[in-house]
Amino acid sequence: MKDLSTFLNDHLAGSIGAIKMVEDLRDTHEGQPLERFLKTLGEDIQSDQRDLKRLMKALGIKEGKVRKAGAWIAEKASHVKLRVADVGEANLALLQSLETLSVGIFGKRLLWRTLDAAIAGTVRKAGLDLATLEKRAAKQFERVEQQAFEIARQIFTREVPRGE
Repeated sequence: MKDLSTFLNDHLAGSIGAIKMVEDLRDTHEGQPLERFLKTLGEDIQSDQRDLKRLMKALGIKEGKVRKAGAWIAEKASHVKLRVADVGEANLALLQSLETLSVGIFGKRLLWRTLDAAIAGTVRKAGLDLATLEKRAAKQFERVEQQAFEIARQIFTREVPRGE
C-alpha cells in the first residue's frame, strides 16, 4: 500500500497548505466582502480534509510528517509574497493565490474520481460517498474560479482602457 499511502499523503499535505493559505487570506481581508467567501471555503476544505483522514485511518495509512512540513513551508513562502506586496501587487497576489487554490481543488476533485475508479468499494466501506465529494470539489472550484475572475476584472480593467 506504499503507492496509495504516498498518493493520499500528498493530497493531505496539499490540504494543509490550502487551509493555511485560506486562513492567511481571510486574515488579510478581514472586514471585507471576501472574508465571508474565504471563511466558507476554509470550512469546506477542512471538511474534505477530515474525510481524507478518515479514509486514511480506515485503510491503516499513517499521516506523513515530512509532507506536512513541506506543505507548511510552501504556504509560508507564498504568505511572504502577500505581505510584502504593495496595494496593486496585493491584488495580483490575491489572484495568484486563488489560482493556486483552484489548482489544488481541481486536484482534490481528481483524487475523489481516481479513488472511485480504482478502489470505490473499499472507500464506501469507510463510509465515504465519492460522488458527493467529487461534486463538492467541483462546486468549490467554480466558486474560487468566479472569485478569481472578479478579482482579475478589478485589477486588469484599471490597466487596459475599454475597447482595447
